[in-house]
Amino acid sequence: MSKGQVFAGVVRWPGGASMVAPPGTLGGVFRLDVGGTQWEHLTHGLPAECHVPCLTVDPHDSSRIYAGTQEGPYLSTDAGNSWARLNFPHQDLQVWAIAVHPRDPRKLYVGTSPLGVFISEDGGGSFRAARGVDYGDVADMRGFRNRVMRFGFNPQRPEEMFAALEVRGVIRSLDGGESWMDCSENLIQLAEQAHLKSAIITTHTAEGMLDVHALAISPAAPETPIIALRMGLFRSEDHGAHWQDLEMRKRTPIFYGRDVRVSPHDPNMLYATMSTAANGATGTVWRSTDLGRNWARFDTPTQAESTMMAVAPSPSDRAVVYAAARKGQVFGTQDEGATWQNVPLPPGCSAVMALAVT
Repeated sequence: MSKGQVFAGVVRWPGGASMVAPPGTLGGVFRLDVGGTQWEHLTHGLPAECHVPCLTVDPHDSSRIYAGTQEGPYLSTDAGNSWARLNFPHQDLQVWAIAVHPRDPRKLYVGTSPLGVFISEDGGGSFRAARGVDYGDVADMRGFRNRVMRFGFNPQRPEEMFAALEVRGVIRSLDGGESWMDCSENLIQLAEQAHLKSAIITTHTAEGMLDVHALAISPAAPETPIIALRMGLFRSEDHGAHWQDLEMRKRTPIFYGRDVRVSPHDPNMLYATMSTAANGATGTVWRSTDLGRNWARFDTPTQAESTMMAVAPSPSDRAVVYAAARKGQVFGTQDEGATWQNVPLPPGCSAVMALAVT
């Protein structure tokens, strides 16, 4: 009986100042059996050298895998063996986020760069833009194109949704994604504190607090979104009006938050990745068993040699968790973190952005 599979999304952007991929750089989707050691490059219907910053497993059917690319969303209905591009009309938009409605498997949400939110109600046969989105104040991005990075649903009332934006904060919808309001005012206010100031690509010291990479909402706290951003982990207990610092910097000297996930098996358990920077020299995985009040290092004794970009708990086996570092390392545990296996992606996978487990 299969233990499940691991999927890695790889882009061909090397990071740093250069956007030109050196010879031998790989992109696309790669697949690994849980516990296995051999990665397979999945190219049947998916361009071999495409950029894949987003992977989503359909919560209603784990054989359906969505991949966001620089030329739109793709879908595999056979666990990655073959792929087809969805009828997304915007060839010039990069897809960085895909979500399936928790109660309606035919309703999809796609988030893009430049910023855009698109909705399909027929399984990807057609898409329309959300009718109104307030992205907050526009800052001088100096060429950086903001991105929709992650969608999250209130598990009790999925018409309430949140989206994480890089570098633009958080937005919220109360009508199932049709219209969105900015939830970043308090993030900007928090950046008035010296230790939460950060400006790298703009002149705005609130930039770090708006550099949101991931968002998760637990069924145990359905109205409390938790976000991972440059300055750590934060949560809101009033629908995004105010945000509370989970103070990861008091636990670890590296607190750049890239991913946060809720365990599919325990709604009180969270996983998060902490690193030094977007293209840093190391990273770690942390776990909380009490909805973020306390945290402990989870991936010891792994030694990531670049930013820990993603963590993916298995939906079918609570003991299985995988994590991916930017420059191609993938770590997996099958015993709830007691031991870890290092399964690096093939040479040339130097920019891993996404990870998913079935």
